[in-house]
Amino acid sequence: MSFTAPGQDSPDAPGPDSGLEAGASAQRTGGVIPDAANAPAFVFTAREPSAIPVLIAVPHAGRVYPPALVQRMRNPAYAALRLEDRYVDRLAHAIAAATGAALLVAQAPRAMIDLNRAADDIDWEMIAWSGPGQSPDQSQSPAKSPNSGPHVGRARSGLGLIPRRLPGIGELWKARHERAELDERIAGIHVPYHTTLADELARLRERWGAALLIDLHSMPPLVLRGTPAPEFVIGDRFGSTCSGALVAAAFAWLAQARRPAAHNRPYAGGYVLERHGRPRGGIHALQLEIDRSSYLDSRLAEPGSGFTGVSEVLSGLVRRLAGEVAELGRSARGLGWDEAAE
Repeated sequence: MSFTAPGQDSPDAPGPDSGLEAGASAQRTGGVIPDAANAPAFVFTAREPSAIPVLIAVPHAGRVYPPALVQRMRNPAYAALRLEDRYVDRLAHAIAAATGAALLVAQAPRAMIDLNRAADDIDWEMIAWSGPGQSPDQSQSPAKSPNSGPHVGRARSGLGLIPRRLPGIGELWKARHERAELDERIAGIHVPYHTTLADELARLRERWGAALLIDLHSMPPLVLRGTPAPEFVIGDRFGSTCSGALVAAAFAWLAQARRPAAHNRPYAGGYVLERHGRPRGGIHALQLEIDRSSYLDSRLAEPGSGFTGVSEVLSGLVRRLAGEVAELGRSARGLGWDEAAE
């Protein structure tokens, strides 16, 4: 596999021929990847004014690996491939180009920091403590992000803010990470990413009366007994982060396309949905997991023959949901979201 060289533009970033009308979109970067020649942590692309009330976010497909990070990883190529939502950002670019959805794509790799985890979801045993006094613990955790709400920590499973281990691989790192490195990643990647996400959702809600976040991920092929494995899993934190009407519309579209889908199991959504989904405030959030075998090759490493078909199905899904969200916004105007949600 290949790693994007620090300081180079992402090969998947939309260019003049991306499919969007000339002059209709703007792109900006944000955050900084440490030790990567000032490479931006994420890229945000949107039309102005917005074409639809939908923002697609891709937190786990970043491929800008600083050499120092790679050198500290055990089996870096294999571990990175397992951690990444491999090339799901390419799907997201194709969908955004076809629909006009806003797009936020992380370039910082999940191995460096997991943007779908809270800033205090940390396995302190993997952090070196070089300062005076006692070893680090939860009391020394960075402050919780605003509006984070309660969350289920994943650090004990090995998949916290900095992933520690994976099944079949074991420990990912040769040595502990310094506390200063942790703080730098939170301040330079995690905080600006979520600030950009929140600001754009607020902007979409202001224009349309409602907004939808689709947090796009990929999953390994599922194996189920006695029933066909789903190609997609839609998560809404068990009904807490999105209108049921939107979820129903999503399943109706996928059923029409004859694409099997599951709801919340085994993936219900994580910190991104918990932090940003506020249906009663007009901001809805879904996590969409895509079976990697449906759009990658047999090695699950490069785009495969199913890529175009999946992007077309998901582009249709985004258009369908955009219409539903716009209608929710029209219904809510003048009522206030608390009343409209009753």
